[in-house]
Amino acid sequence: MTTSVPGLLDAPLVAEPPSKRRLRSRWISASGIAALIGIAVLLTIAVVGPAIWTEAATARNIAERWAQAGAEHPFGTDDIGRDIFARVMVATRTSLLLTAGATAMLISGGLIIGLTAAMLPRRPRRALIWVMDMLLAFPWLLLVLFFTVIWDASATGAMLAIGLAGIPNVTRLVYNMASSVTERDYVRAARVVGVGPLGIMAKHVLPNIANPLLVQSAAAASTTLLAFAGLSFLGLGVQAPEYDWGRLLNEGLAHLYTNPMAALGPGLAVVFAGLVFTMIAETVGDQPGQGLRAFAQSSRIAVLARRRVQAPASPAPRGDGGSPLAEVRGLRVSFPDGQGGVVERVHGVDLHVAPGEVVGIVGESGSGKSLTAMAMAGLLDAPAIVEAETRRFDDIDLDSKLSLAERRRLGVELGVIFQDPLTSLNPALTIGRQLTEVPRQHLGMSRTQARQRAVEGLDAVGIAEPETRLGDYPHQFSGGMRQRAMIGMALTGRPRLIIADEPTTALDVTVQRQVLSVLRRAQEATGAGIVFISHDIALVSGFCDRVVVMKDGEVVEELDARTIKQQASHPYTQGLIACLPDMSSDRTQPLPVIGDHLRARELAEGGGDEEEGPAADRAERGGTRRNRAEAVL
Repeated sequence: MTTSVPGLLDAPLVAEPPSKRRLRSRWISASGIAALIGIAVLLTIAVVGPAIWTEAATARNIAERWAQAGAEHPFGTDDIGRDIFARVMVATRTSLLLTAGATAMLISGGLIIGLTAAMLPRRPRRALIWVMDMLLAFPWLLLVLFFTVIWDASATGAMLAIGLAGIPNVTRLVYNMASSVTERDYVRAARVVGVGPLGIMAKHVLPNIANPLLVQSAAAASTTLLAFAGLSFLGLGVQAPEYDWGRLLNEGLAHLYTNPMAALGPGLAVVFAGLVFTMIAETVGDQPGQGLRAFAQSSRIAVLARRRVQAPASPAPRGDGGSPLAEVRGLRVSFPDGQGGVVERVHGVDLHVAPGEVVGIVGESGSGKSLTAMAMAGLLDAPAIVEAETRRFDDIDLDSKLSLAERRRLGVELGVIFQDPLTSLNPALTIGRQLTEVPRQHLGMSRTQARQRAVEGLDAVGIAEPETRLGDYPHQFSGGMRQRAMIGMALTGRPRLIIADEPTTALDVTVQRQVLSVLRRAQEATGAGIVFISHDIALVSGFCDRVVVMKDGEVVEELDARTIKQQASHPYTQGLIACLPDMSSDRTQPLPVIGDHLRARELAEGGGDEEEGPAADRAERGGTRRNRAEAVL
């Protein structure tokens, strides 16, 4: 890729107006403020409570045993005259510490097992998930009581029991979310360029699942708190002389009718803490992508731990000038059919791209265009089965086991613009974070240099205020801006080959022109080859040097883009051209479709025969198709 991106585009583009910056934090809301106040109250009581109320909570006064609630004793006294309110305040620390310990245990255990299952091969993964599903079949309370019996009735035993009993539920949640993320395009691309399983989990999976995981953690804390109160109430949790809210609730319940506050006081504390945890879950759940800072920061450890490989200062070409930049011969792509066999989708395709050449692949949906290009880039993973006589990029054999250096070369010299940027961009990472990945990890740039390069990349594709837009998430960009950001991402390295998989799909004509202008200027400035995929033969013929026509997984024709109308000989290619109206088209006749044109060619050559429908209908359809065929041929 280029060393100076702004030089790629000298002519200005029509920039979309910047969206309003959302500076107001989700925490500045009713639930957020309530959660912050509740956290402050609980932490303050837990920290200073024992120092303030321990004496009142332990002082015995037999003369005032079971005193009614009043100004001196807000919750009354117990059977030996100790102040129940003071005991509730002192028990806050124990209750919260036990809740935090059990919650941390079940979340960390579920996270480790769930992510491990997502990385394992098929059979071990299924075995591990089967064990978790079997444990999920048991009632949660039954598991808690089972583990409590194993570790005896104590505070530590209750914490271990609740923590272990909650692991299967979190494991299933983490595994389901991680499995959905690992199938995304950006994860497959990261895997190809050399990011290992731990790096993928830290950089791509964790940021995407962190938000629901944080919500689950807050909700689990509320459930865990109630579980501790219940175990202590049953006498299976905290034992005397220690006490928590559940034990105090058990002691006060016996005198519910004589002194209701003796039981209601600890109950109110449990309810208040549970509401605080619920408010935290609600607030975190309202800000997708914003509650991920802890996971995003922790992922930097894995990033910095990876050894950086310095890239060459200039994109010196490898190989002789006459050899193709990328080439596949005899390419076949198959997929399992679910019944023990395979279904072949690409049949023996030969394709090559020379340095600086723009090759278009055109065909209808399902013709194998994207599969061919992704196989050329080495981006097809299981369950796809890729076979080829030759499949290489420059001097890298993509069918062999790639070394780390070769993967890093692919990450720098091969740029891919995916068809749907909304699903290809990582929704949990900012645009700036994603644009700086290649400069930092593969070009060895500092954080400042990588950020400047990302700014240049966005500015090059005509995005206004690039410095401020680096902090935006993909969902804050419009469709055209996301597509241009994908192009800018492809330009942040030193691309020698750019694969554009239908980059103008679902874009209006004005944005299409802008996107094509960006690609053209990037190609002219860098000398990179481009594989441009589209179903629009007019768009491809106007943008590319050479056009490859595909149908049903096969290349049916290769043509010079400048003379495609004159050279087209295959009926399918002629059908694609015939479907394009021009100024001389007869507006009184319906537009032809590809199927009609192919059938018309057969009838015109005498190779077809209608076997269905009334004779009059057959004659009318045949006459119409002959007329269309004569008009095209």
